[in-house]
Amino acid sequence: MTIAPQTDSVEAPGEVETYRKPIPVPDEATRPFFEGAKRHELMLQRCTVCGMTMWPVKPRCIDCFSAELEWARASGRGTLYTFTLMHQLYDPGFADEIPYNVSVVELEEGVRFTTNVVDCPNAELRIGMPLEVTFEDITDEISLPKFKPAG
Repeated sequence: MTIAPQTDSVEAPGEVETYRKPIPVPDEATRPFFEGAKRHELMLQRCTVCGMTMWPVKPRCIDCFSAELEWARASGRGTLYTFTLMHQLYDPGFADEIPYNVSVVELEEGVRFTTNVVDCPNAELRIGMPLEVTFEDITDEISLPKFKPAG
């Protein structure tokens, strides 16, 4: 997967504003993940030999080294493992959101997923808080998983 810099604005579905952040470009290895995200399903790789769940995408199981991998729908539930607040502007697409959080969510499946927690003020973020996946539809082809407080 590569990240395409946003040079032109993309109209976000249902929004008047335009999407100015970098947009991921799926490659052959990540296409199943992004196809699932478009359906609002969080997809992870799973080894069919030992059952290990993995993220990010790997060519072989990190436990038994098997190449027998499949894509499986994750529960979408987890807890906030850690986070940081970004106060410095690294990309102009994020200017309206500073400070924003970059968070690591530990999923029920055991993997840790880097994302953003949304629908929660940064001051209310707490390590261990229960979260659930939600999706941000940014183009007709790309949706991004984010997490929000559970319930």
